[in-house]
Amino acid sequence: MTEHAASFEDPPADVLAEAAAAFGLLASSARLHLMWALSQGESDVTHLADRVGGALPAVSQHLAKLKLAGLVRSRREGRRQVYYIDDPDVLSLVRVMVGQLTARSRNASTPARDLRRIGG
Repeated sequence: MTEHAASFEDPPADVLAEAAAAFGLLASSARLHLMWALSQGESDVTHLADRVGGALPAVSQHLAKLKLAGLVRSRREGRRQVYYIDDPDVLSLVRVMVGQLTARSRNASTPARDLRRIGG
């Protein structure tokens, strides 16, 4: 074990469970697409549905789950509900993961891994 790795304590079980639940929500490509769209800026449900190509009721349900988990927030502007990512760590996580995988898929010299087959 390296000295650097030894300096970190394992997180408590409840923290790991919370992280697993958040990653579980992001395991849906539809929800991840919504998070990616929101990482670019706030938006209402109608514009998000158009952007991700989803039905309005389905997008609303996905957003409700993400909001309940604390991954997104919303505010009312007149009759519109505007969604946004308020947590800079969540914002960074989504941008880095999706950005890196996008870059890898565009780089012909790096073979793409099919993570869908590996996941458990």
